[in-house]
Amino acid sequence: MVFGSRLMDAFEREALESHNRYRAQHGAGPLTWSSSMAREAENWARRLALEGRLKHADCKDGENIYMCFGKEEVGGEDAVDSWYGEVKNYNYGRPGFQSNTGHFTQVVWNDSREFGIGKAKSRDGKLFVVGRYRPAGNNLRYFSDNVFPKVKLQIFKLTRKISNRQ
Repeated sequence: MVFGSRLMDAFEREALESHNRYRAQHGAGPLTWSSSMAREAENWARRLALEGRLKHADCKDGENIYMCFGKEEVGGEDAVDSWYGEVKNYNYGRPGFQSNTGHFTQVVWNDSREFGIGKAKSRDGKLFVVGRYRPAGNNLRYFSDNVFPKVKLQIFKLTRKISNRQ
């Protein structure tokens, strides 16, 4: 698959598709691939691998980071599943920033439209993954406008099923 100036590899395609599956479950529009953001994400992942630690870049884009060790390789779904796993901590009755949910909310943030991801391996075998999102999510004033519960999509599907039967 060609996106931008180069072929998208299997890791990148898997990560994008995984994001878009989760986003669809929450009524958020799909992300589109950005080769330039992927290059930036990969460069940051390489820096993290050199330093051997997690830290966020000082950039305007939204960013999720992930690290694992003891594995030869990491798939595109691995990091995305980890980020999305924070959904269990999010309280939709109290929309807004909440501890241990920022990765999840960035994955499903409705206003984010572009995405790029990169990975790198440190000398001691740690795998670092960096996802970048544009525009950035997790804007403190707009959680209720951007983070939707799954039930909205389920209600939509149920309504569509009922209307198709009539």
